Amino acid sequence: MIRCAFLCLVALPAAAMEFPSPVTDDAYRSTDPAKVAMGRLLFWDPILSGNRNISCGTCHQPRFGTGDGLALGLGEGGVGLGPDRTVDPTNPPEDRIPRNAPGLWNLGAHEFTVLFHDGRIEETAAGLRTPMGPEMVEGFDTLLSAQTMFPVLSADEMAGHFSENEIAQAVRQGFITGPDGAWEKLSARVRAIPEYVTLWQEGFPNDETLDFTDISDAIAQFVEHEWRSDTAPFDAWLRGDGDLPVRALEGMELFYGSLDCASCHSGAFQTDHDFHVTGQPQLGPGKAAAFESHARDDGRFRVTGVEADRYAFRTPSLRNVTDTGPWGHAGAYANLRDFLRAHAAPRAALRDYPRAVALPKLMVNDWTILDDVDQVQDIAARITGPDRILTEAEVTALMAFLETLRDPKALQGRSGTPRVVPSGLPVDHGD
Repeated sequence: MIRCAFLCLVALPAAAMEFPSPVTDDAYRSTDPAKVAMGRLLFWDPILSGNRNISCGTCHQPRFGTGDGLALGLGEGGVGLGPDRTVDPTNPPEDRIPRNAPGLWNLGAHEFTVLFHDGRIEETAAGLRTPMGPEMVEGFDTLLSAQTMFPVLSADEMAGHFSENEIAQAVRQGFITGPDGAWEKLSARVRAIPEYVTLWQEGFPNDETLDFTDISDAIAQFVEHEWRSDTAPFDAWLRGDGDLPVRALEGMELFYGSLDCASCHSGAFQTDHDFHVTGQPQLGPGKAAAFESHARDDGRFRVTGVEADRYAFRTPSLRNVTDTGPWGHAGAYANLRDFLRAHAAPRAALRDYPRAVALPKLMVNDWTILDDVDQVQDIAARITGPDRILTEAEVTALMAFLETLRDPKALQGRSGTPRVVPSGLPVDHGD
């Protein structure tokens, strides 16, 4: 009855729009409570960072929609949380983290088979694929578990820099696996804490040694459990258990109808998991190999080498999108209404980008690409589809619909942030 009333309101036939099916339990992998309990503490414990000062939770704060509230974050060399995070004057970072911290919503769903903005870690028919080669994915239970290995190896995120600690030194020397590798050094830290050993024995009773894959598997199961989100008003509407405001229904018509947002933001979690050139402004250090000097971010092209993939980025899920700003792969927009306008008319937005963005002060040039007219024109030339100027009424309606994807229950988290962790190190509570 609700859906019929909505379609009568917008005067469109039912065949004109296709809505996703309601999310059910079988959309997700199952989790083990013992592994989740271990992973929860490890997620919030700075023990996994080179200098013991940053946890996964530092850049994935619940109060910022499981992001960090910054366009481009500061890992090692930063102090504080969210928009209040600043450079540590006694140990300044070498650069910003080059991409916006993504939300962690529904990563335990089977359909999430690519991760990161460029999809450089994937689950394929042949198994897990990462830039680090097949020997680097052995033993990880899931794609999400394998993803955990990247931040702890990044100098700018969690590892720190060469002279600072033994983890950073191992990474710089290329020692990742093996008895002298960074993963084993991190695992030894965890094994030295009796509470973690007890938790590991409960969660991994058939394993012989607490190693890094166990740490990753536990963290992944915690993320899958903690940030499942399928109890938003839109979910209730799909299940026939609730109504939506008229303005949200108008926005839904635009989203699934005339604006065709769902051609990319499709399915239960509003993503096709594919890669598209949407012309988002590029700022910050970009993504260059060690032997390169540019500040460009080529997106999916860095993974595939296919020219058509240059500047293409993964379609993000829109669950809790109203809370996950700043928006864009480089966090170029601090206001979601502004982002919607720019996303609909990307060429004009790229040309007229105001550079008003949340970036902690750091002595670097964040505008190398936007200052290069040829680079901006190259990005704009690769955008497909026309620019469409949204009216204020359309933006308001779209915002009302996106609000229906906001899940207050999920935003609170299922178990919350622990007050203390087994290492005894400070926890970034964010409250």
